Amino acid sequence: MQLPETQVAVLEAASAEEPRTVVSIAEEIGEKPETVTRAAFELEDEGLLDVIETTEAHVSLTEEARTYLDDGLPEIRLYEAAIDAGAGEAPVQMGQVIGASGLEGEAVDIALSNFARKGYGEIASGEITSDSAAEPDDDPEAAALEALDADEKVDEDVLDQLERRDLIERSESTVRSVQLTDEGVTALMEGVEAAEAVGQLTAEMLASGEWRDAEFSEYNVAADAETIDGGKDHPLRAMAERVKDVLVGMGFEEMEGPHADAEFWINDCLFMPQDHPARTHWDQFALEVPPMRDLPDDIRQRVEDAHRNGVGDDGEGYHSPWGEEMARQIDLRGHTTSLSARHLAGVARGDLEPPQRFFSIEKAYRNDEIDSTHLLEFFQIEGWVMAEDLSVRDLMGTFTEFYEQFGITDLRFKPTYNPYTEPSFELFGEHPVTGEVVEIGNSGIFRPEMLEPLDVDCDVMAWGLALERLMMLVTGAEDIRDVHGTLVDLEYLREEEVRY
Repeated sequence: MQLPETQVAVLEAASAEEPRTVVSIAEEIGEKPETVTRAAFELEDEGLLDVIETTEAHVSLTEEARTYLDDGLPEIRLYEAAIDAGAGEAPVQMGQVIGASGLEGEAVDIALSNFARKGYGEIASGEITSDSAAEPDDDPEAAALEALDADEKVDEDVLDQLERRDLIERSESTVRSVQLTDEGVTALMEGVEAAEAVGQLTAEMLASGEWRDAEFSEYNVAADAETIDGGKDHPLRAMAERVKDVLVGMGFEEMEGPHADAEFWINDCLFMPQDHPARTHWDQFALEVPPMRDLPDDIRQRVEDAHRNGVGDDGEGYHSPWGEEMARQIDLRGHTTSLSARHLAGVARGDLEPPQRFFSIEKAYRNDEIDSTHLLEFFQIEGWVMAEDLSVRDLMGTFTEFYEQFGITDLRFKPTYNPYTEPSFELFGEHPVTGEVVEIGNSGIFRPEMLEPLDVDCDVMAWGLALERLMMLVTGAEDIRDVHGTLVDLEYLREEEVRY
């Protein structure tokens, strides 16, 4: 019997006693698993092999679980700290125990929620009482994490609990194995010769006529093909392009500007006082670079006067320090409203006249605590309209028209305070999966204290909307980190088809 060379190699590597995986055979004969799979299916069609498919379950530890392997489960750390503080004999203040445990942030909530569930003690009226008879060394979840790290089997009930705590990720894969049939054994005993088979017809073969005598490999559409990950737009970038199309369709022009800018444009022009808490290193990123030299003197002087004295007959200003040195400091912009300030300054230069509509979809940077809706950097949909006699009704109507393009019709508005807009309100939408009401933007009418130093003598309504949160409402994603940032799943980026 003559067979293609690869089929002969697979047939000889297969066993009649027990199945062998495609991967193990591929390693033995030096071929790709896809090549061996194709040959196996072809041999199965000849009745020489049986291809057996099984589903294999995989369990992997999350990053959070791996930190617990080193530090211990939060509830166990809380229990040990409580015992050391004497909570097994009498109640101890919760704050004292938490401080002694070294737990911070979300880990404290995790510890408190699992402490009583596992019978480690009681928590009441801000005090912790531990059960001295508890045995955290026998904690089944801690033992399961150790076992999984060592590739050992773990009870399914414990795995279910670990999955509920997001400490493990489960997945399944199809494993293909092959086994010789009786016919395959007979063929090997009788002798199998390798015949050179052609897998692809070439121009040279056509020109020489060699194709007439060649033996071609059969094409098996059921065989695995090599996975090729081609380039594609990031889902969030695709969302940004969709937003851009909508805003251009509504008559807006796009604006651009620097990511690192003077505090003058980021905050001072927005009538945000220099001693405002949001202007500290706790909220924004300052850069160790030379200060901004190129600031328009006329606008700078009027902005300073607005901060010190206000504008108009009833202006008060802030009666707080204002220094040019701070205004020239370079920061990463905490919002893209700095672009709005830069472009509105075009009125003072004589480059811009109302009416105007501008937008941008650019990154902003804030020192936020990372969670399901916050990252250190994010995309903001900035926009403003400059015209006569604008009102909150115009602003709400703009949002209604914009969000309807994405199927969002349940907008909610709540009054708020901004240093640079009055009146101001926040926008909220309902998450389609969790039902949670999510803040999706902030907006308002720019105050005279911001507009007059820029020589703008008409109304300007403006907003900053969150691109990532818009995407969450549209796609149902529950965590911003699932679609953007350093923790994003690469398989999601390769395979997910996001429709808008």
